[in-house]
Amino acid sequence: MPSVLLTSIVVLFAITSCFKKDADFQGKELNIAVKAQVKGMDPIYSDDRYSSTEVARVYEGLLEYHYLKRPYQLQPNLAEAMPEVTDNGLTYTFKIRKGVLFHDDAAFPGGKGRELVAEDFVFSLKRLSDPKLLGNGWWTIDGKIKGLNEWREKYNKLPQTDYTEEIEGLRALDKYTLQFKLTKPFPQFLNVLAMPFASAVAKEVADKYGKELLNHPIGTGPFKIKNGVFRQSNRIEYLKNENYRKKTYPCEASEEFSKEYLKDCGKQLPLVDRLTSHIIEETQPRWLNFLKGKVDFVEPDKDNFEGALPTGNELSPDLKAKGIQLMISPYLDITYTALNMELDLFKNNKKLRQAMLLAYNVNESNKLFYNNTGIPAQSVIPPGLKGYSKDFQNEYRGAGKAEQIAKAKELLKEAGYPDGKGLPVITYNCTSTTDAKQIGEFFQKQMAQIGINISVIQNPWPRLQEKIKNRQVMTHGIAWGADYPDAENFLQLLYGPNRAPGANGSGYDNPVYNKMFEQVAVMQDSPERTALYEKMNKMIAEEIPWIFGVHRQNTGVVHGWVTNFVQTDFEPGRSAYLSIDVEKKKALLKGL
Repeated sequence: MPSVLLTSIVVLFAITSCFKKDADFQGKELNIAVKAQVKGMDPIYSDDRYSSTEVARVYEGLLEYHYLKRPYQLQPNLAEAMPEVTDNGLTYTFKIRKGVLFHDDAAFPGGKGRELVAEDFVFSLKRLSDPKLLGNGWWTIDGKIKGLNEWREKYNKLPQTDYTEEIEGLRALDKYTLQFKLTKPFPQFLNVLAMPFASAVAKEVADKYGKELLNHPIGTGPFKIKNGVFRQSNRIEYLKNENYRKKTYPCEASEEFSKEYLKDCGKQLPLVDRLTSHIIEETQPRWLNFLKGKVDFVEPDKDNFEGALPTGNELSPDLKAKGIQLMISPYLDITYTALNMELDLFKNNKKLRQAMLLAYNVNESNKLFYNNTGIPAQSVIPPGLKGYSKDFQNEYRGAGKAEQIAKAKELLKEAGYPDGKGLPVITYNCTSTTDAKQIGEFFQKQMAQIGINISVIQNPWPRLQEKIKNRQVMTHGIAWGADYPDAENFLQLLYGPNRAPGANGSGYDNPVYNKMFEQVAVMQDSPERTALYEKMNKMIAEEIPWIFGVHRQNTGVVHGWVTNFVQTDFEPGRSAYLSIDVEKKKALLKGL
């Protein structure tokens, strides 16, 4: 009894202390729940979903995905138009929009934000490439732009980086003309330019704040951070950028979007006056805040899923009566436990890896943690992308069958560890949430069936990322959501040269796979490329550098006062298109 009461008091305090509001505010405000701490707001370090989404409220890049078109379609953002592509796909020339202003800040003369120019992108991509800054997104352009790797290598050996030195493949031809020259064809190049890593940062801001730019986000985006400073707390507050360039809500949409989604056609973005991101790491407080109308939309957590969606795909009558809406769509992602393939324990013993995957009951995991909505992953590529085959089955995909456990034990014996004898304790690192701990304990239980001893270690999200990048983990639980809609983005997670601190956190480095990746990475969309994607996907299924989890479903519940809400795999930038029906909110809040 006392522990239950204490928990209630803590949850109530979390709810009330996170949501202090200005009583006289009458405008439109968007309230968003964020699942993890945001480590900072410098675009070159925005390598996780949470940081990249916050970064994209403030910063912008050359391109973006059309909000209401599926399949996903790139369109100009800070570029005036899509680029002119010449030289057999090796040269990309962009015109930059005129009249775009950076947010006002003390870094600029008179505190007034100056106009964006082509040179800002040259500077920003050099920052991403600077060996002294160790930008987390370097992997996206590594080896792609003429002269850039040589520039990076040169200044890796010198005490100070010279940003004025010209690079052949990265040039401002004039004030509003930007040109890239690639070392080889790279079909995903335009998708890379839509990622937050490639956002425009002003040199004046970087010079003034240095490493503290993490906490001083000054971009050209639709929102500006309140008081110009990011602080680690349970809330991040943004205000509408009053000097935002002319950018309007779309007037075209794919067929699956009803006419309701075009009601704001032609209206200036953003559509709300204020936005607050509430950092709520635990699932229960997040759900309670949603039910009280304190946040505008959430994903139902595993403990509340059945009550919210009793049939699995339809809202409960109670939630429907409160005007709450359900949004479901496929999600381009994968959950997995990465094995540190740089350790001899895993690197040199495929039978051990096969035994671990066979022992892991993915169906039970799907039931416990994803309400049976996920698709058990057979390998790395998710459904919805070329290279995925719904008929392919991994022969080592465990589902809790007695014969699979027996086979796993036999494989473990063949690996040299009968009943786990001789194996060290294997540490499993995860985040510090309750859900993550439960997933870790489930993994621990599954491995114990065949004699493998797992120790679960929890970390705050930024700390877990740091340990992965420094290769200080044996195994770790994580997920990957698409940076862009192509299987290459998932296959690069296992490309050797991308190993940590790059995106390849498992450190898998197979020369045969690497050669295949280098071949497919320069191929245009074609049946030949799809066939090679499939071959690589099956190779990873056999190699098992990960314990594959599930491909999740994107399920969201949204209050009826939120308009223009769509499910998307590319959340950065979405907040500018959302709006709040203030009168409807007043009415619906009375029923909560």
